[in-house]
Amino acid sequence: MTSRWRRAGSRGGAFRRGRVWLLAALVALPIAAAAVVAVAYPAVAAATCPGCYGLERLAGDVYAEQGLPPYRKRQVVSAVEEAERRVRDFYGDRRASPRILACLSDRCYRRIGGGGERGVAVLNRAVMLSPSGVDPVIASHEMSHVELHARLDAGAEVPQWFDEGLAVLVSGDPRYLAPETAPGTEPDTAPGTAADRCLMSTDAPLPTTLDAWLRAAGADGNTYARAACRVSRWVAANGGPHVVLDLVRRLDAGETFGAITGM
Repeated sequence: MTSRWRRAGSRGGAFRRGRVWLLAALVALPIAAAAVVAVAYPAVAAATCPGCYGLERLAGDVYAEQGLPPYRKRQVVSAVEEAERRVRDFYGDRRASPRILACLSDRCYRRIGGGGERGVAVLNRAVMLSPSGVDPVIASHEMSHVELHARLDAGAEVPQWFDEGLAVLVSGDPRYLAPETAPGTEPDTAPGTAADRCLMSTDAPLPTTLDAWLRAAGADGNTYARAACRVSRWVAANGGPHVVLDLVRRLDAGETFGAITGM
């Protein structure tokens, strides 16, 4: 009897120990997964937990590195507010509210996973801004990417050149598009007017995938200007920004980009 109960007790202890190890493993798995994400994809981790990367909340969903003087904090908030206005003015409203992670030092930007770019959209949920990207143009460019993809249903796609050219148009980036002029003061076809803001154009195919775009834009910065020209002319020829909303609606209904735009 005694021997039998000892054996049963031994089996029970082994079972309990097994449960403890199982629970420990279940607890450890998310921690391990988070550690992998933090190491391999710091931008994703920083967007999820800004405070874990030394960022503090300034306003709403706007974060910046800790210890900034008041005027620097105001600079960040002002740039984001103006960027939000540009996106809202183009689309009529905003569907997306990406988390903004702003760095005023290179060290901060490297820590959250940034590279040589001035800004970048992270999984279409957050925007990271480098020290040279805390600016309404760069911020609204990245917010445009997030806004467009927030409006597109799963499976609806646009070519990468269109996404990038549209972001330039929304942001009004003067590096790649001439500024708008006052209505009624410009000739209908003069370069640099509201009707034609192109600085550089091409009839050649533009990169349709992200990888191809990164290669092309890395080799030739004018790729942005060419894409912006094509998008700007298409929008102007079709009555203005509302044509983008119509494009999104038709893409979400299952039509293809080429069939809708002829591009």
